[in-house]
Amino acid sequence: MRKITLVATAFAVLCLSSCDVQSQSKIGNILKQIPTSGGTPTTLEIGQGIKQALELGTSAGADKLSAKDGFLGNLAVKILFPPEAQKVEKTLRSVGLNSLADNVILSINRAAEDAAKEAKPIFISAIKQMTITDATNILLGNKDAATNYFKRVTTAQLMEKFSPV
Repeated sequence: MRKITLVATAFAVLCLSSCDVQSQSKIGNILKQIPTSGGTPTTLEIGQGIKQALELGTSAGADKLSAKDGFLGNLAVKILFPPEAQKVEKTLRSVGLNSLADNVILSINRAAEDAAKEAKPIFISAIKQMTITDATNILLGNKDAATNYFKRVTTAQLMEKFSPV
């Protein structure tokens, strides 16, 4: 459960933080292209714009995470030995088995890249099913409103997809 939550949270954080200056410009262009019924966008139009912006950011983030070194090469999301295994890592390194410890970290991060690729459609589906109320809450809510939405809506599917056999 912790691993799924970690991957899902890392995925959501990177997806939402992947909106760099260039992406923000694209999002602004998307919002400008949404046809409005008059001078002021309707609630429906604003909701559609938010959903489209989230989909763009999520897709870009998923693509970054699922690329080679998407996790390993990004200190913000790189996965290291979990706290309960750090003693094992320290022991491995103290007896000269640095490469074994490094290979474990590499394998964990490669698995996370694969998981990000498989999780992308789940997150995109969550955006497509988002209500206007959900979109408004994300726009006007706390900084973690989108992450909380994704946790609430995707956790069951992610648990099913990534639970051990």
